[in-house]
Amino acid sequence: MRRRDFMKIIGGAGAGWPFIAHAQQLERMRRIGIFEASAEMDHAVQARWSAMREALAKLGWIDGRNARFDLRFSAEDPDRIRAHADELIRLAPDVIAVSSGAATRTLVQRTRTIPIVFTNVGDPVAASILKNIARPEGNATGITSQYQSIAGKWLELLKEAAPSIARVALVFTPGLVATSYFAVIDETAKALSMRAIQTPYRHATELERAIDLFAAEPNGGLVMVPLPPSQDNRELINRLAVRHRLPTIYPQKIYGPAEGGMMSYGSDGVEVYRAVATYIDRILRGAKIDELPVQFPTKFELVINLKTAAAIGLTIPESLLFRADEVIR
Repeated sequence: MRRRDFMKIIGGAGAGWPFIAHAQQLERMRRIGIFEASAEMDHAVQARWSAMREALAKLGWIDGRNARFDLRFSAEDPDRIRAHADELIRLAPDVIAVSSGAATRTLVQRTRTIPIVFTNVGDPVAASILKNIARPEGNATGITSQYQSIAGKWLELLKEAAPSIARVALVFTPGLVATSYFAVIDETAKALSMRAIQTPYRHATELERAIDLFAAEPNGGLVMVPLPPSQDNRELINRLAVRHRLPTIYPQKIYGPAEGGMMSYGSDGVEVYRAVATYIDRILRGAKIDELPVQFPTKFELVINLKTAAAIGLTIPESLLFRADEVIR
C-alpha cells in the first residue's frame, strides 16, 4: 500500500471519529441514583418512580442497556436518609434523583459535584437548598411539586367543605416536613378564625394518640403537611378520620382521595416525576445545572372523595363539587 493511500484511510477514519465517539458516549452505561425518603413498597412511591423510569426509557435510557438505577428507600427514617446519601455518593452516579427536601439537603451537604434533580421540596429557596431559581448556582435543580403559598389553599378548601371547622391539626413527621408551609398556614388560619395545631409524630402509635387527643374537642380537621405520611400511616389516618368524623385534606390525589382520604389539592404527583426524567436526560447529554432552572407546577387538581365525605357525615357543597377536577363517588 502506498503511503498516500494509507493517509487517506487514516484521514477518513479521523473524519468519522467524532460521530463514533458520540455514539459510544450515549451507549455507555450511565448510573442514575434514585433516592426516596419514603418506603419502597408504598404504592404511591412505586407509581411515581415507575412513571419516571418509563419517561427515561422513551428518551432512550434503557435499564440494563445504557442505564443502571441505584435505588435507595429510607422509609421516613432520618438516620437511613443520611446513611443512604453516603452510599449513593460513594457509588458516584452520573446524576441523582431525590424526592424530598430533607434528603436533598442531606445530599448537597455531602457533594458539590454530582448533579442532583429534586422534587417534593416545596420552595427550594425557603428550604435552603439553593438561592437562585432561574440559574441554580450549585449542583442541584429540579421540578418542585408545590408552591409555598398553596398551604393557605388547603385550609380554605377544608373550611369551604366543612364550614364548622375551627381547628386543624397539621400532621407531619419531624425532620422530613417542609417547614416553610407553616408560616403560610398560620397566616391563613388567623384570617379564617381557625386554630392551626402542629401535630408531629414519629411512629404509628404516636400518630394515633395525637389524632385521638385532637379529636376529643369538636369542629376539627386534618391537614397533611408534606412530606406525606407513609402508606401504612395514611391508612391509619383515614381510619381515624372516619372514626372521629374529621374532614381531611392531602397535598396530592395519589396520597389522599385515591386511597380513601376525603380531599386533596395540589399538582399531579406522577406527572412531576415524568418532568424529572427530562432533566435527567438533559444532564446525561451534557447540560449544566445552571442551564436548568427550577420548574414549578402550572396545574393544580382539586379531588374530592364523596364516599369518604359521606362516611364522616359531611355533605360537600355543590359549589365546591362544581370546581373539582375529579370527584370519586
